[in-house]
Amino acid sequence: MIKDILNEQNRHWFNEKKEYVKREKFQILLKYLPLKQVITITGIRRCGKSTLAKMAINHLIENGTNPINILFINLEQPYFLEYQNDATFLDKIYEEYLKLANPTGKTYVIFDEIQFFDNWEVFIKSKYESSDIKFIVTGSNSSMLSSELATMLTGRSLNIHLDTFSFKEFLDYKNIDYSSELMQIKNKIQIARAKEEYLKWGGFYEVFGIEDKFTKKSLLISYARNIIYRDIVPRYNIRNSQTVEKLFFYLLNNATTILNYTTLSKTFELSDKTIKEYISYFEETFAMKRIDKYHTKPKERIKSVKKIYIKDNGFLQIAPKKAPNLGTLLENSIYNYLSSKTEDISYLKDTYEIDFYDEKTLFQVSYNIEDDKTKQRELRAFEHFKKENQKAKLITFDTNEEIKDIEIVSFERFIFNDD
Repeated sequence: MIKDILNEQNRHWFNEKKEYVKREKFQILLKYLPLKQVITITGIRRCGKSTLAKMAINHLIENGTNPINILFINLEQPYFLEYQNDATFLDKIYEEYLKLANPTGKTYVIFDEIQFFDNWEVFIKSKYESSDIKFIVTGSNSSMLSSELATMLTGRSLNIHLDTFSFKEFLDYKNIDYSSELMQIKNKIQIARAKEEYLKWGGFYEVFGIEDKFTKKSLLISYARNIIYRDIVPRYNIRNSQTVEKLFFYLLNNATTILNYTTLSKTFELSDKTIKEYISYFEETFAMKRIDKYHTKPKERIKSVKKIYIKDNGFLQIAPKKAPNLGTLLENSIYNYLSSKTEDISYLKDTYEIDFYDEKTLFQVSYNIEDDKTKQRELRAFEHFKKENQKAKLITFDTNEEIKDIEIVSFERFIFNDD
């Protein structure tokens, strides 16, 4: 049975090749490939982790690696379920591969969704020390980067975190050239249409090719439920799984807003502690993220009231009560862009509020500033918080201008020109 699975999952052994859409993180993977360290690829389900690893397979073969020296195995395969508590089974898979393919020299081993095996890092470490194997492992849970793993593989691993497709990657998928200002002007209408689609439906690759809205939503609902029932409920032995699902979908309706744990506790008849734990599980599976209110003292930031963001805009379309407004879509997408650049993002609030702050720049998001009251409100927030010579950007759907030292910039120009 294992040999059948190996043959099925390693079509590159038979000179079968598939081409993939360009991903920005591939360049980082190429830098890491020649190194001894284990490469860990983390990210939300269906974001393209397996595809990124398969792009590495193509690259290795194109550069002279014998195809049989590369093993790819998806550990979510149903046959493996009964062995999930036995990390030694990973050794059995590898031994079966050696018998079947009989590779000579260095081998490349890719374990996809490795978090389904308990204590997998013990196996990796033992082989790392004694064999000429380059490991690439992927996983949909941040526990892959837990303190236990860090201790076990100290200095032996390099992580690549992959999000769903960025706006630039979405344009690459659509073959829309944005490589220069000239091309951005030439393709202005195409870029504008792509922007509307991207802000509404997000960056899951499999959603891109579906025209029917109902089918798009059905697929996104299936993604959400897979996260809940395959990545969270079994891992944390949760009995009231339906409550976890209800909380997940409830939070989709509250994207970009301040979390009120007391209200959530009353709504779901759970303790504050349990609510916080469940939200932390959503974060560990890269589905959502809380951000702190800024404070110069780290302890105060930790204690601060949180705002919540959803890690892909497509999920906002499956919120149960109402479709998200355009301002929410824009703000959530800007958060995801900023968080791909740095983890140190907070918001500012006292008399006024600034949506995002990264220790250097103040970012405010407003879908439309045609209304003078709206524009003045946003500008006053900058005046309230802005320090001398500090950068300030007001990101809109399609407005570009400059007022004093505040840059007002459209979504696409912000992303194209961001440095």
